[in-house]
Amino acid sequence: MTKRLSPLVLAAALAAFAGMAQAEKADSAKPMNIEADALRHDELAQTSVFTGNVVMTKGTIVLRGAQLDVRQDAEGYQYGVVKAEPGKRAFFRQKRDTERGQPDEFIEGEGETIEYDGKADIVKFIRRGEMRRYRGGQLSDEVTGSIIVYNNITDVYTVDGQKTSGGLPSSSVGQGGRVRAVMAPKEGTPGATPGAAAKPAVPAGEPLRQSLTIGGEKK
Repeated sequence: MTKRLSPLVLAAALAAFAGMAQAEKADSAKPMNIEADALRHDELAQTSVFTGNVVMTKGTIVLRGAQLDVRQDAEGYQYGVVKAEPGKRAFFRQKRDTERGQPDEFIEGEGETIEYDGKADIVKFIRRGEMRRYRGGQLSDEVTGSIIVYNNITDVYTVDGQKTSGGLPSSSVGQGGRVRAVMAPKEGTPGATPGAAAKPAVPAGEPLRQSLTIGGEKK
């Protein structure tokens, strides 16, 4: 896991994001299902390394990348680190709980590395981080930075726009390494216009050869 963020981290008070629905509460209790081209599992250490076209699903959560390192602690909590191929970014997607009759909401994010902490229910997008909110199939809000930390429990987001984070360079995170945010006005605001057309989700790709369920029976 990465080091603690610098005290100079910008705590982005994103009003549009803060007003979102809660993350799907059932996701944390769901098993972690993983598909990949290859797997190396250490039963004693309770660690697994998946490589090649990795796709992880956990309830409504979807993670995709080139490599996924998974570990499970003694309490049964699961942790994952997804790494992208050189020059690319790993992908995250999760549905939000919404009130009946309201449009579906999704959070999507990308980064060269994505860390998932099942115990704290936190996701980190590391290096060239980007996070987007979709409401009813429309892109509503978007934020980019070197490191984005997304807390499912508190709905708090922090964004680090510095050029370096934890001693690692943040490749091309906007001009001067600054945080960038685009936030649509809430529905009902005078003069508000619908969001831009939603970007399509990253395709799942070709069928994968290795499949395993973490926290449940093998598929």
